[in-house]
Amino acid sequence: MFGAALLCFYPYLLSLFPCSNSYDLVRDYSGPSFFNGWDFYGSWDNLTLGDVWWLDYASAIQQNLAYVNEHNRVIIKVDNVTTVPFNEKRNSIRITSQNSYGVGSLWIIDLTHLPHGCSVWPAFWSKGPHWPDNGEIDIIEGVNLMDTNQYALHTLPGCSQPRGVWQTGASGETDCSQPSGCVVSERSPSSFGETFAAAGGGVWAAQFDVAGIFIWFWSRADLPPSILQATATSSIDISGWGPPSASYPASGCDICRFFTAQHLVIDITLCGIWAGLPAVYNPHCLHSGSTGRCYDDNVVGPGSPKYDSAYFEINYVRAYTTGGPAPTSTPSSTLVNPSSISTALSLPAPTNTSFFPTIFVNTSLNPVIGGVDIMSCQFSFWPW
Repeated sequence: MFGAALLCFYPYLLSLFPCSNSYDLVRDYSGPSFFNGWDFYGSWDNLTLGDVWWLDYASAIQQNLAYVNEHNRVIIKVDNVTTVPFNEKRNSIRITSQNSYGVGSLWIIDLTHLPHGCSVWPAFWSKGPHWPDNGEIDIIEGVNLMDTNQYALHTLPGCSQPRGVWQTGASGETDCSQPSGCVVSERSPSSFGETFAAAGGGVWAAQFDVAGIFIWFWSRADLPPSILQATATSSIDISGWGPPSASYPASGCDICRFFTAQHLVIDITLCGIWAGLPAVYNPHCLHSGSTGRCYDDNVVGPGSPKYDSAYFEINYVRAYTTGGPAPTSTPSSTLVNPSSISTALSLPAPTNTSFFPTIFVNTSLNPVIGGVDIMSCQFSFWPW
């Protein structure tokens, strides 16, 4: 893989893309105004075929499945009050950010609790307008009684995670077009389930950049100073973050080809094509009920105590940029300032630097907003 930080030492590239570790805040989602920037799904789970009905805004508020608690934290949860009859679905929440965020973005989420339990499948992820054509980034995802988080990208064929990337996580499937996506498992303890909450929660950060997609996780006790000192109005410096948990460098996946601007998504489904798959469900949850079936033993019947822990508790979600235009709801017109192209280029170098990227960018100005049109950027990776 290539040493992205080395690019900063080449004068020609410096003249085009000055290296920067600093990101400017463009949106803070927190406190009483949190839900103002999100759309509620208001339909059944037609994505992962889960046994839930994702409520609209009015119903979610009325049923107390989406609210801000006494600690000023956002709660997004599964219905644990209703007794669900057979052949019916249980109510839950899926929200999607109204803004989309283009290449050159950084997203941070701080939580104190993640949904967990048999049949429970929570996720914090991003997507383009058309799946899988415009890409998907899974930042937080797990099922049932897992105690470690799983990362993944989902794309059309042609995108993969190279071998030997600089990351702390463990790579699994490397072809991002496979049903599982290209998967990395978090190695750090307390990144999911009961242990996550017991450790006081934690923080994830995802960098969406032309040089690649990079995701970090820190448990509460291990937060870097820049995260601890960040506020709802401040910029943030990523230079002290060290290696990411998951690394998807552009040497294996042309980011501008496989990803457009991304909407952020938070949801909880139940059972479905992962949590309810017998090979996944049975090892930990087979004896959670009398039938051994995910839907019958969990979704049907009383909601408590089965779903008492099926909730997100969120301190904030923040979106940052390196100085490009504000986020937009029209991904096809999203632009980034030339300075934002360098964001991931300042990552510390991995031990294997056998590849050096040659970057060709169409720098023609958009007639509305000056900048680099990310839809036309191109990358070529050649041996050193």
